[in-house]
Amino acid sequence: MNRPSLRSFILIAAPLALAAALATPLVAQNIETINGVRVGVSNVSVKTEGNTEVFAAALTASAQAQWKGTVVKEGDVTVVKNPKEPLSKTPILELKEDLSIGGPDARGEDAFGQVRHFIVDDAGAIYVLDQQNAQIKVFDASGKPLRTIGRKGQGPGELESPMTLSFNRTAGELAVQQQTRRMTYFKMDGTFLRHQSLKDIMPLRGRVDSRGNIYVTELIIDVDDSSYATKKLAPDASVLAVIGRTPAPAGRGSKVRAFLPISYFQVDRSDNFIYGYPETYEVQFYGPRDHKVFKKIVREYDPVAVGAEEKAEREKDVPPGMTADFDFPKNHSAYTRFFLSDLGHLFVQTWEKADGGRFIHDIFDADGRFIGRVPLKPSGVEILKGKYYALEEDKDGYQYVKRYAVTWLVK
Repeated sequence: MNRPSLRSFILIAAPLALAAALATPLVAQNIETINGVRVGVSNVSVKTEGNTEVFAAALTASAQAQWKGTVVKEGDVTVVKNPKEPLSKTPILELKEDLSIGGPDARGEDAFGQVRHFIVDDAGAIYVLDQQNAQIKVFDASGKPLRTIGRKGQGPGELESPMTLSFNRTAGELAVQQQTRRMTYFKMDGTFLRHQSLKDIMPLRGRVDSRGNIYVTELIIDVDDSSYATKKLAPDASVLAVIGRTPAPAGRGSKVRAFLPISYFQVDRSDNFIYGYPETYEVQFYGPRDHKVFKKIVREYDPVAVGAEEKAEREKDVPPGMTADFDFPKNHSAYTRFFLSDLGHLFVQTWEKADGGRFIHDIFDADGRFIGRVPLKPSGVEILKGKYYALEEDKDGYQYVKRYAVTWLVK
């Protein structure tokens, strides 16, 4: 098979990227501030203390006093089957904002072009990937700018179309995945180490683990039926395993399969690979060594219908001069994405909405039990050492890196 040129990839992938953007939710949505009002669904509430919002994961009155799920073994796989209702009837956590970087008044290093992603190290330093400026801005735990890593270009230490950041904690390396078939590695202090070619793989998303392995989601271009492939690569980018292959939103010609389920993944601190394809409500856990599933979390749920307003918004987003023949499903996928806590919690973002642009997140404990729900603004990054980190956007499109103190109200 002939290797496509980068120019060919861009020309072919452009309509596919458009289709993906029109078919899936944005990472960050426009947000309206809520102060002291009850969220417009029956099982979540928001209150205000002083100038700080406190989000309480209030649970439905019909929730059972004891967990009503089951745990079964299917061969070597532990399957945790959850009911529709969470475990607790009472709020299980509170969030109080204690740091905000960015926004319309930000200047200098605090100002962002377009934040694609950010991550946090064990000392609480924040590494923000500014895709527009092709650089990483590093802030200490107080929000003070420390340094800038990388610049736009193709040479040593330079970045082109950067997409995601991750840490190899064992090696003390910062990895930057780019759409230009490569990973770039720096020391934590910003010293350039190396570029690693990903060969024929053009990833849309990529992460490394502490063993140096690379996980990617790749767009497989086909004129008849394009798809996404999630793969595990060795440090030299050779393919170790194909974990999943799922349809992409773009169909033949101008066909767009709107609101199509899109696979998602995370890598936890034990190098477990957490993967979900939300055609059903199931999240799979793969071990770090053998590429096999050892646990699944599933949940019963009521599908959220695709509304007329959502369809109109997708159709309105088609750029001038382009056409899109939308194929709308009756219902949304089971969920959109998820993030993790260092205590083993899994937060799953559903399609259920609260007031002010918030989406309901299902919370599962380290055993996989569905324990509560909380409304959060997109997009949660992680909970680390008692702090919740999120990339948020206001109604005017300004981005903020936010941090909240977390108080767990249940054990």
